[in-house]
Amino acid sequence: MGQAITDYTKFLGDARDAVYRLNCDQNTAGQLSDEEVRRESELAAARKEVEDSIQQTIRKRLDEINSSYDKEIGKGQERLKRVRVKREKAKSQGMKERIAEETSQLREHNRELKVQMRTLFQKNQAPAFCRSTFYYALYYPRGLREIGLFLLTLVLCFLAVPCGIYFLLIQQRQMWMLAAIYFADVLLIGGAYVMVGNRTRLRYQDTLKRGRDIRNTLRSNRKKIKVITRSIQRDGDEAFYDLEKYDDEIAQAEQELSELVSKKRDALITFENVTKNIISDEIMENNRKRLDELETSCEEAAEALKKLESSIKEQNLHITDTYGPYLGNEFLKPDRLTELLKLFQNGSASNLTEAMELYKRAQSTV
Repeated sequence: MGQAITDYTKFLGDARDAVYRLNCDQNTAGQLSDEEVRRESELAAARKEVEDSIQQTIRKRLDEINSSYDKEIGKGQERLKRVRVKREKAKSQGMKERIAEETSQLREHNRELKVQMRTLFQKNQAPAFCRSTFYYALYYPRGLREIGLFLLTLVLCFLAVPCGIYFLLIQQRQMWMLAAIYFADVLLIGGAYVMVGNRTRLRYQDTLKRGRDIRNTLRSNRKKIKVITRSIQRDGDEAFYDLEKYDDEIAQAEQELSELVSKKRDALITFENVTKNIISDEIMENNRKRLDELETSCEEAAEALKKLESSIKEQNLHITDTYGPYLGNEFLKPDRLTELLKLFQNGSASNLTEAMELYKRAQSTV
């Protein structure tokens, strides 16, 4: 409940001092608030720095573990690859030797047949070209290869040659020219074919027929060799090739590789569940003192600001209750309270209402 003012000079002096102290405390509170923000920022930066250091260290250690194990696993994989390559080479060589062994009689027979055929033609003085594949394809074709060679020769001689001459060498083309070219082609090439045939087939008929039989036997033997070769290549039984030592080495390399992979997995699990926490705790402990100091500093600033804000609140309430009803917010300022105090000190005013009216009239004339 408000009381009557008996001493206006003391009342205004006390009001001015109270407002001045409030303003000072409010300024101090602003500074403390800025200081609290700054210290919290420093603390947050320090915590982030520590956390980044923890993450970088953990990532580096994890990369080192992966790199070390991956290097050894790579060596194991390379060794396994080399052993497998050696095994394949040994198997391939074994297959070649097996093929050579199982076809040796047929190959030897073929060599004997070739010698026999060469001796036969030399003995009967038959031309060497008569025992060639091309000759037999033209005059005694047997089998797909010789028949195909015969047909290809027909196409080349009686289609490709005359058409090539007609379309490539003749500028002014006429159908009689193509007919003439065909006629000349048949006459020359066909005549040569008949002439060679007449001079060889009749004269060396027995030799050529025996040569035909030899060539048939050679072709039959080659087919048998191919059948044996494909059979061996498709045979899944590898017992013939003595690959046990390579299989043992492959099994050992695979076991070592499996153990390395298992060790890497265990190492990563241990790092994730144990080592990582130890690293984090060590780095945190190394920075504990600095972080604690920053946290204490933040707490002190916050506590000081809290106390000061509580004091400011009480001062505000005190000023509002004690001086506000008489002066109003308009005059609760140190400079205006000083001016009102001067009016009482020089005897210009006898009460607050009169003093405030004088102050307002003075300000309006300025």
